[in-house]
Amino acid sequence: MNSPQGGRLLLLGLGNPGERYAHTRHNAGAWVVEAFAREAGAELTFHPGSNALIAETRSCVLVIPQTYMNESGRVLRPLRKKYGEISVERLVVVHDELDLPVGVMRIKAGGGLAGHNGLKSVAAHIGSNDFLRIRIGIGRPPSGRESVIQWVLSRPSPSDRDLLATVTERAVRGIEAIVADGVERAMTVYNTTK
Repeated sequence: MNSPQGGRLLLLGLGNPGERYAHTRHNAGAWVVEAFAREAGAELTFHPGSNALIAETRSCVLVIPQTYMNESGRVLRPLRKKYGEISVERLVVVHDELDLPVGVMRIKAGGGLAGHNGLKSVAAHIGSNDFLRIRIGIGRPPSGRESVIQWVLSRPSPSDRDLLATVTERAVRGIEAIVADGVERAMTVYNTTK
């Protein structure tokens, strides 16, 4: 079987499954992987054994777990059976980020988990925090009346939706830059401007 270690990235887009959550802020990571698949002409199909949507391109294995966010890392075990051992250096997790303004994207290598349950699950299952992340800014609730949980599980406003559509495309370009030029170069180009 083809292995993500053979120069390919394993691109993991975090979100919650089902139509109820498909358009909520918490699914920003899944949106990026879906956009990357569309652009590459790759069809994400459900693999019951992995409980994930999976597609393959020449440069990436694209994965959207169909577990809920806090169980995202569970997909890594069946993926190891399918593709062989997963290198932390080749794992890229795309996720929503409260601590970045809407419309901002950052590529980050390793670091803390910032209370993100999807990242915690991935780190627990792979045994490391050192995987790459593509952080998609969704901002924080503008008032104290809305909890963080309500915020991430709600749909963005029309203006935020436009910003998120733009940053989704920017994230796709960032992934392409990682593939073509490496992480450091991609960070230099994509972490400097909105």
